[in-house]
Amino acid sequence: MYVTRYTNPYRDIRRSFDLMNTLLSRFEEDQSEGIAGDFIPAVNTREGDDAYYIELDLPGIKKEDIEITTEDNILTISGERKQSKESEGDEYYKVESVYGKFVRNFTLPEKVDVEKIHAESKNGVLEVVIPKIAEAERKPKKITIK
Repeated sequence: MYVTRYTNPYRDIRRSFDLMNTLLSRFEEDQSEGIAGDFIPAVNTREGDDAYYIELDLPGIKKEDIEITTEDNILTISGERKQSKESEGDEYYKVESVYGKFVRNFTLPEKVDVEKIHAESKNGVLEVVIPKIAEAERKPKKITIK
């Protein structure tokens, strides 16, 4: 008869998670060292009955530093988050704020009114509203020949 040692499978799983957490925390520390120029704003997108909405978190960015363009069915939002002049000479112990240029591109859905796209910035959140073409405008139109 063989004697088998009982192993606790949960202990092995816990070791795997501990190893993974260690690796991820080291990766996170490495990423935080050279932060300048790595700014990528968080984005939320949603669809309403009459429009599509894109929201970007852009804290500390003036609306003059943001550019929104459309070309070939692509909406491009770009800008720059600049480091404040007062803090450039100060010595920090740790800097987690991210600065730099960013560009976010979005493929526009069909049947949107590109001419009526508008944007508003409030409390550090940029909201871009992309109106849908009205149902009446979508219907095929018969053209008579004269």
